[in-house]
Amino acid sequence: MDILLPTSLSHIRLDEKGMAWIDDTNVKVIEVVMGKLAHGSSPEEIHFQHPHLSLSQIHAALTYYYDHQKNLDDLIEHGYQRVQEMKSQAEETPFRKRLRETGK
Repeated sequence: MDILLPTSLSHIRLDEKGMAWIDDTNVKVIEVVMGKLAHGSSPEEIHFQHPHLSLSQIHAALTYYYDHQKNLDDLIEHGYQRVQEMKSQAEETPFRKRLRETGK
């Protein structure tokens, strides 16, 4: 008879700001979700890109996303809008200017 050891069922923890993290890692749930949304990655593909995450951690992150999809989608959209705003306010760097001048 095999002995069953206790396991973490959720693999997700919330920090003091309410941000969801994968237990025992420095990876936010939203980082795994962004990979899935941006590239259509399967859990196995995500595991290939992040071998330090177990498949159960990846599935837990995706489950958390689907359970809180509206909130996380809003957070992703807010981040995207913030980046676009910062990008529009940023001055052109010398490197970017040279690229533009060469038609790239």
